Amino acid sequence: MYNNVGSQPQTLPGAPIPPASSQPNPFGSAFQVAGSGLIRGGLHAYGEKIFGSSSEYVQSNISRYFSDPQYYFQVNDQYVRNKLKVVLFPFLHRGHWTRIAEPVGGRLSYKPPIFDINAPDLYIPLMAFGTYVVLAGLSLGFRGQFSPEALNWLFIKGLVGWFLQTALLKVTLLSLGSGEAPLLDIIAYAGYTFTGICLAVLGRLVWTYSHYVVTPWTSICMGTFLLQTMKRVLFAELRSYDSSKHRYLLIFIILAQFPFIMWLGNITVNWII
Repeated sequence: MYNNVGSQPQTLPGAPIPPASSQPNPFGSAFQVAGSGLIRGGLHAYGEKIFGSSSEYVQSNISRYFSDPQYYFQVNDQYVRNKLKVVLFPFLHRGHWTRIAEPVGGRLSYKPPIFDINAPDLYIPLMAFGTYVVLAGLSLGFRGQFSPEALNWLFIKGLVGWFLQTALLKVTLLSLGSGEAPLLDIIAYAGYTFTGICLAVLGRLVWTYSHYVVTPWTSICMGTFLLQTMKRVLFAELRSYDSSKHRYLLIFIILAQFPFIMWLGNITVNWII
């Protein structure tokens, strides 16, 4: 009556259907683990190669163009006094203008400012810039024109002047094919100009007509200091320059100091003038 040949087991309505059995593949999981391990290892090695070389490149360029910021603040009282004499009276400097080098870690490195009068520092430029802002505020106060807004604009004027001086020196080196000088060195050289500007502003506070003498004198001194400094950077430190253009560009740096110092030394409410 009942034919059980080829019949499938019957399940009750609503009962769960058992899953179909499958044969395990012992090679599939092994290949997947090995393949994922090779991929992870390859990506890890490739990433280390890319990011490792990139970090070394970034670090080398940072040390090449920016150097160590702490280097520029290794100064003492004797260095500050002697450096101010060199900056404000470069004609009286009887020593050499080259920096003192010493071997460090298998390569030549320059001694910090505390041991070398010709090394650039950022202490004097920053102090001179702050003194410039203070003297500018006093000048406005004596004329009854002081206001926080006016002092703020003079602060911006000083920053713009510092940037323009830095750009002038940097473009000069790039034009001569010697753009490898550390940027902080150039910023320091440009910032020394504020020592002469402070002297010009102070002279005008003491006597109004003194700027007719003090401003040209400080311009000549700043031009001479930058001339000697740029010559040293080109000839002694970089030793790569275009000799056909360096005389004209160095003379241009000297001449540019006159309008530059006159502009920053003119303390008015209108900072553009």
